[in-house]
Amino acid sequence: SSKFSVNISILIVAVVIFLLVLHHNFLSLSDFLKRELSDSSPLGLQPIDFIPAAPQRLVDERNDREISVVIAASDERLGGAIAAMNSIYHHTRSNVVFHIVTLNDTVDHLRRISTFHIYLDNVLFNSSLLLLSFSQLTFARFYLPSLVPHAEKVIYVDDDVIVQDDILELYNTPLKPGHAAAFSDDCDSTSSKVAVRGAGNQYNYIGFLDYKKETIRKLAMKANTCSFNPGVFIANLTEWKLQNITKQLEKWMALNVVEELYSKTLAGSITTPPLLIVFYKQHSSIDPMWNVRHLGSSAGKRYSPQFVKAAKLLHWNGHFKPWGRTASYAEVWEKWFVPDPTGKFSLIRRHSEAYEAK
Repeated sequence: SSKFSVNISILIVAVVIFLLVLHHNFLSLSDFLKRELSDSSPLGLQPIDFIPAAPQRLVDERNDREISVVIAASDERLGGAIAAMNSIYHHTRSNVVFHIVTLNDTVDHLRRISTFHIYLDNVLFNSSLLLLSFSQLTFARFYLPSLVPHAEKVIYVDDDVIVQDDILELYNTPLKPGHAAAFSDDCDSTSSKVAVRGAGNQYNYIGFLDYKKETIRKLAMKANTCSFNPGVFIANLTEWKLQNITKQLEKWMALNVVEELYSKTLAGSITTPPLLIVFYKQHSSIDPMWNVRHLGSSAGKRYSPQFVKAAKLLHWNGHFKPWGRTASYAEVWEKWFVPDPTGKFSLIRRHSEAYEAK
């Protein structure tokens, strides 16, 4: 297996599920999260000095441009995040700093994979506590300024992607003045045109939001507006903080708890609806080849090998992941797979029980 030199910031997010059930009392998610985040600010990163630094030869080959990439990684999907990092690193000469948002019990696992296969440089540790009342790591993308406080610009990617071109190109995507983020629009994406037929409302706002609710109607957002995918995006953190995007997102999460504003047949991730509201006609676009998606659904089987090879970023969003049995083009992802010395993460393939690290 190949070794690669990376900068990784391990952001340990100890997640506690808060149940909103007692006597119909509602604790505002916005106030709750704001209190917890303010209590732990500044984040207090402390270096872990027992991880070997990257060999000087590898450090010298990198240029000075630093690119911050945030990935959220649960223990059972840690191999996906490692593959994503591996593919990003091998396609760029830029100095990429990976910020891994994970749970307490995943950190030791990450260290063991990393020290076995990867040279780590500037590993940082953060013990701040973040409480979420719904899901766990999926909402990390809402808190980018807290996770990467000193960066002006950040790339966020899901753990089910691999990159096939220089991440610097994605990083250099121009954002229009006043825009805090750039996404890949669904109905305009090359992958949607190639793969998806009869998608119906899946790529419009009405596929994510309940337009029967007065709160949604009052926003005067057109129901047929093209949605976007939040699994890969670029954030201008200066604008993000200036516009208080995190607080806006928390507001809509809290309102959904009370009013159930999301579509009953939600077309995608539960993180998408608040992002659609906050960034309605206020976001820039990334090159659709930097988020070629649907590889985790049956639609991915319609891609030609030439199209997959030309993609700059492949995204296995959907039910089928490339480390499982049925995902399309799993062999492309597998080139970047790093075997897990603990045996916790293994590939499951049709013709074998599992692929284990030797």
